[in-house]
Amino acid sequence: MEKNQELLIQQLAALLKGEHDPLANAANLSAFLYRNLDAVNWLGFYYQQGNELVLGPFHGQPACTRLPIGQGVCGTAFDKKSALRVDDVSTFSGHIYCDSASRSEVVVPFYGESLSGVLDVDSPDFNRFTDADVDFFERVVELYQHAITPQT
Repeated sequence: MEKNQELLIQQLAALLKGEHDPLANAANLSAFLYRNLDAVNWLGFYYQQGNELVLGPFHGQPACTRLPIGQGVCGTAFDKKSALRVDDVSTFSGHIYCDSASRSEVVVPFYGESLSGVLDVDSPDFNRFTDADVDFFERVVELYQHAITPQT
């Protein structure tokens, strides 16, 4: 990524500070990152409902509304409980094409007592994301989870 990831984390932490609503924070988080990251054509959230991931706040083209857990990049990452980076989505067996312009993707799952899902980030460029980007998005998800967890 071209911009300083640490600065983006600090700005995002400030944006989420004091707000605990999951949808409000997901909306602001997706808007902030979408506007501040290069070569990203879709960025947003899917939330678990039963055996599916259901579309949440996002920026980009209209998206698939429901994704089966265990299928596609999002469903596989959620099912395996691990971040997943795909350099060329056409090589991912069972990839679900919500936006035909997407060429690479990172998905980071999250799990909570009342809310679980994934952060999904797509790029129109092949090999867009690095290991450092995966680490960055994992930190973003940690910030999100901390913000939506009521502090006692």
